[in-house]
Amino acid sequence: MNPNHIGSQSQPGGASPVQPQVDTMREHYDFSEAQKNPYAKRLKKQVTIRVDESTLEYFHALANEMGIPYQTLINLYLRDCAARRKKLSLQWEPAA
Repeated sequence: MNPNHIGSQSQPGGASPVQPQVDTMREHYDFSEAQKNPYAKRLKKQVTIRVDESTLEYFHALANEMGIPYQTLINLYLRDCAARRKKLSLQWEPAA
């Protein structure tokens, strides 16, 4: 059986029972004048990030207080930092 096949059973000779529907849809829809999504730059990208447990707990609590998902809150905070061109100021204490 073809893993890319959509449907429950293959037809004899390898014909797909879905193919007539696909052909009909191709005739019905015309994307020749389609435009790119103008909001594509605003779409989100999934990333993996390691965050201290206490920091994550802080954002969870704040998000619950505000009634929004914590990942949305973190994204809003980071977006604000980027828009304001904030730079982190760290001062390290010398080791004893």
